[in-house]
Amino acid sequence: MRVLLTGGAGYIGSHTAIALLARGHRVVVLDDLVNASEVALERAARIAGAEIPLVVGDAADVDLVRSVLREHRIDAVIHFAGLKAVGESVAEPLRYYGVNLGTAIGTLQAMAAEGVERFVFSSSATVYEQPGPLLREDAPVGIALENPYGRTKAMIESIVTDAAAADGRLQAALLRYFNPVGAHESGDIGEDPKGIPNNLMPYIAQVAAGERERLRVFGDDYDTPDGTGVRDYIHVVDLAEGHVAALEALAPGVLTVNLGTGQGATVLEVLRAFERAVGRELPFEVVDRRPGDAAVSTADPSRAHEVLGWRARRTLDDAVRDAWRWQSRNPRGYRG
Repeated sequence: MRVLLTGGAGYIGSHTAIALLARGHRVVVLDDLVNASEVALERAARIAGAEIPLVVGDAADVDLVRSVLREHRIDAVIHFAGLKAVGESVAEPLRYYGVNLGTAIGTLQAMAAEGVERFVFSSSATVYEQPGPLLREDAPVGIALENPYGRTKAMIESIVTDAAAADGRLQAALLRYFNPVGAHESGDIGEDPKGIPNNLMPYIAQVAAGERERLRVFGDDYDTPDGTGVRDYIHVVDLAEGHVAALEALAPGVLTVNLGTGQGATVLEVLRAFERAVGRELPFEVVDRRPGDAAVSTADPSRAHEVLGWRARRTLDDAVRDAWRWQSRNPRGYRG
């Protein structure tokens, strides 16, 4: 298939481009590069040994998306475009609603106009109203969530579902990610947050590299094995392969699946795994809990295995090793 990746120059998109090319698909990327880098795509193309054309632009621009779909004779779209920082979404809700809903609606409108029927959406476990252990896809989802980021993801899921109900030709998958971590095993592409990282593993990596003084652990009094929060960390390459499996399994209607490991790790367990990778202790301090943080959030990934034939194969130690390889080789990310 010829696949358009909106927002495909980002962390997950660049890894998915490699996974698609490895399966014999062709890839085109549309990205405004606000939170991404052209260098990531250049390196992904080198790893894959294939061309990855890049169109710089906004996925909310219906005319632009239509022209890309026509020019490249696109068969399917994987939609990554959007903003993704939970805390930032609380501070800038209008920006998040505008960008995340606008890019999704614009892309779907362009697809409908050009007769493109396959759509895979980069959703999130933040759509679940009550985080907890082994969350299934039938757990309650809604807009009564803690942050605008999660609400935009839930809203887009509803938009896709309504669009599929109105047009029986639409084939869609909603992929609810848990916590993507790690990097490509080459060390050439990985997570490159701008500013202070919002996620645990890149923050620890920057502490290990001397870019940050210490890790702040938000609370150590949860009902968990060591008192720190438990999350389901999925290697980004496993996640990328999940996108390919979903794309190849599409059928008319909407398929919803979790992409996670089904295994949880505490903050301190992730820190200790990183210490093993770098061979030394890393400084940290415990601070107050963050409002809205749950004690535990892990996936029940059984549906993805049953329907897609997919399961996560890489371990937390694999993810930490690959993340550290990326960080140590690229201390300033794609900026040199």
